Amino acid sequence: MIDDSKLGYKKYIFDEFEFESGEVLHDVEIEYTTRGTPKYDEDGNIINAIVYCHSFNGNCLSVGNLYQLIGPKSELSDFNFFCISITSLGYSESCSPSTTNLKFEFPHYSIKDCVNFKRKLLKEVFNITKVVGVMGMGIGGYETFTWACEYPDELEFMMVGNSSFKTGGYRYIISKTLNSIIDSSDAYFNPVYSEELSKIMLSINSLIYSVYYPKKVFYEYTRDEIDLYMDSFIYEGLSRDIYDFRYQNTAILNYDAEDKLSNIKAKTLIVSASEDVYYNPEFDAYPLKDKIENIEIILFDLEDYIQNDDYSNFIGIFREFLEEFKK
Repeated sequence: MIDDSKLGYKKYIFDEFEFESGEVLHDVEIEYTTRGTPKYDEDGNIINAIVYCHSFNGNCLSVGNLYQLIGPKSELSDFNFFCISITSLGYSESCSPSTTNLKFEFPHYSIKDCVNFKRKLLKEVFNITKVVGVMGMGIGGYETFTWACEYPDELEFMMVGNSSFKTGGYRYIISKTLNSIIDSSDAYFNPVYSEELSKIMLSINSLIYSVYYPKKVFYEYTRDEIDLYMDSFIYEGLSRDIYDFRYQNTAILNYDAEDKLSNIKAKTLIVSASEDVYYNPEFDAYPLKDKIENIEIILFDLEDYIQNDDYSNFIGIFREFLEEFKK
């Protein structure tokens, strides 16, 4: 194990990792961090573990955004959860096309591969085969849904914020368009990372920005404000490698857990934004009422949460939902 705890995270090396496709990579690096203190049963098994699955623009350290929910100074500190946050497969801090230097020869992976990547770390590092719950935001929600569908006996609750159970409609069109932009350039298959690829990422980030805020926010901004926030978003996204992005986007494009939602046994909390452009409650939250047995759906005004990650209004909801899992 590579201990980078002074930086807030640790790295671990799998001897090998097998993808759903059957392809295998060796000496596979994975990054993770933890919050809280593990509790053990009489057999030495950790009994208070929860897993956090980060969003598209995050990594394992994104768990820091949940400071109001977990950790010794959180408002739910008495729940005593041991939170494990793992940087997903395909991200540069873990195993990805860029970090392996395989680029376009990296094995194609699915959201289920991302889940298995994290399950493997839980087993090898913590000897955990079952957790109390899994939490996910955005694409992290895709992993949470997939985990609960594919391995329903491995978690007792799931919490999903601003996410969906499949890529369809508007999101499907966007994902196909993003891949088309990349595939239109011969530079993608050039072994040298060129300036042209960086320019393509500028265009991609511009398109992503168009669905980043609710419509109401965009209409209230002046043009100067739109330019300012847009430029900041676009250039911040330039740090993302185009090969990592292409593989992540393909996994998103192929994501569909709808047919397996009936497998879910976990108690479920869905938090959805009323004015979100990308994840719409009408199509991504409400249909779940008829597909998951033990479910609660909460709506909030996204505009109030754009500039900060403030969960204080939900503390009471979270406390009531999690009460039976308190350790």
